Amino acid sequence: MGNLNLKGVKENTYDAIVIGSGISGGWAAKEFTEKGYKTLVLERGPDVKHLKDYPTTNMMPWEFEHRGQLTSDIIDANPVVSKCYAFREDAMHFFVKDNDHPYVQDKPFDWIRGYQVGGKSLLWARQTQRWSDYDFEGPARDGFAVDWPIRYKDIAPWYSYVEKFAGISGNKDGIATLPDGEFLPPMELNCVEQYFKEKVASRYNDRHIIIGRAAHITTPQQIHLDQGRAQCQNRNLCQRGCPFGGYFSSNSSTIPWALKTGNMTLQPNSVVESIIYDEKSNKATGVRVIDTVNKKATEYFASVIFVNAAALNTNLILLNSTSSRFPNGLGNDNGLLGKYVAFHNYRGRVNAEYDGFKDKNSEGRRPNSGYIPRFRNVLKQETGFLRGYAAGFGAWRSNQPANGWGNELKSALLNPEPGPWQVNSHIMGETIPKEANRVSLDSSKKDEWGIPLMHIDMAYDNNDEDMLKDYFEQVSEMFADAGFTNIKTQDSKQAPGLDIHEMGGVRMGRDPKTSLLNEWNQLHQCKNVYVTDGACMTSTSTQNPSLTYMALTARAVDHAVRTMKKEG
Repeated sequence: MGNLNLKGVKENTYDAIVIGSGISGGWAAKEFTEKGYKTLVLERGPDVKHLKDYPTTNMMPWEFEHRGQLTSDIIDANPVVSKCYAFREDAMHFFVKDNDHPYVQDKPFDWIRGYQVGGKSLLWARQTQRWSDYDFEGPARDGFAVDWPIRYKDIAPWYSYVEKFAGISGNKDGIATLPDGEFLPPMELNCVEQYFKEKVASRYNDRHIIIGRAAHITTPQQIHLDQGRAQCQNRNLCQRGCPFGGYFSSNSSTIPWALKTGNMTLQPNSVVESIIYDEKSNKATGVRVIDTVNKKATEYFASVIFVNAAALNTNLILLNSTSSRFPNGLGNDNGLLGKYVAFHNYRGRVNAEYDGFKDKNSEGRRPNSGYIPRFRNVLKQETGFLRGYAAGFGAWRSNQPANGWGNELKSALLNPEPGPWQVNSHIMGETIPKEANRVSLDSSKKDEWGIPLMHIDMAYDNNDEDMLKDYFEQVSEMFADAGFTNIKTQDSKQAPGLDIHEMGGVRMGRDPKTSLLNEWNQLHQCKNVYVTDGACMTSTSTQNPSLTYMALTARAVDHAVRTMKKEG
């Protein structure tokens, strides 16, 4: 029996284990396997293979039973996930339904999840901005949260590294708050967006309107062709899965790349229950996994473990990884695991009309929009709220309503009369990490795999409300200065979570007393466990976070490999 157990352990032993196959997990898999390390990638959802498993990607609108819309039955059964912009008839199979993995909410929180190989990399908005030192230095300047243990210079080469492989379109804008990157040719602003850019530049020195920086291949380079990816076709059907690989996803890029090395074992339908800790070596030795189909538990072993299950599930796994050494969760000596979780505030929109450029129209599709980088509280504290916000911006030509009956209506539909230009902006505000915003394990309720349910306790605060008010005032003023009319502000009052940018709970820092991870994303108290997804973030910045996850992951794998070589 002992020999059989030893044999089983040997068969289940790898150099590295990666928990999760989304944006950060896919990068961890690529980096380890490319360097020759046998790597087990565990994904709690089913497999989704590029090209093969995008069932709706080439369907026409009339081929959908409900023309792409959700039925009232689906909405009633999914009051949380049905709020998400991409949860539609063509992509709802890539989302976790509300009853599939319930959670406990102290206050309203919309937890949007994608459990499949590739995770939410199939569903993200693909906006990719670098952070600057203004972001990494933010907590040290205003004293909220803790100081980041890294600065821009530490991650800059890794931004370049992942940008070249992923394929990021953008323009070198020379903006201090938004460092330039390794860009493919940018998409273009349309005439009204360009007009607004020039109007803003004529009045403000610190405000900029640029084309968004997006993970779309505009001109394929050899590295993209080597991945089997092609130019973005501007279909705007990204949430279905892209058969061209025109946008970056784990499914089209890092996962197939890792598989080609022969060093990756991809195991879907595998829920990680906990990480196994060995007190003698003061290291993690492996993970305990439950098969989602037969509920059988199996243990897998490795020298290093990367936890990339997406921010809240990463917190859940670590909180559930208890031992006599760590009774409150792996590495949780300071009791901060699961605390200081933050997100982005997407509640605000400003809409308006513009009566100019009547000789121009907007045609075609563009999977991107304009972007307004942060301009508040950058060089000094100038408002009553902390940190700042970025904003999206877009314009398009509307049509007049089609009226009449019979042939008159048919003619109006076939030959629409152009109306005014519509302009729109939305906020992406930085929320401040607070101890009160936290996640924990529910003490009495468990999921179908016997794991405690996630207990989420998060809310907006007065800083968020003051920031939202300032956004409405500033953007409305900028719109009015540009001659836009019928300006309207809208507060969606949406709950936290619908931004899908949860960050923190396992934050990086310099001091083990006030943080969980060091500058290399290692747990202070268990150095062979790394966290490089959203859970590791010390603050949220105003930029979309995914590019930073990718860069932190590549950097952390490089450190892990150097450490393993040194230790022999």
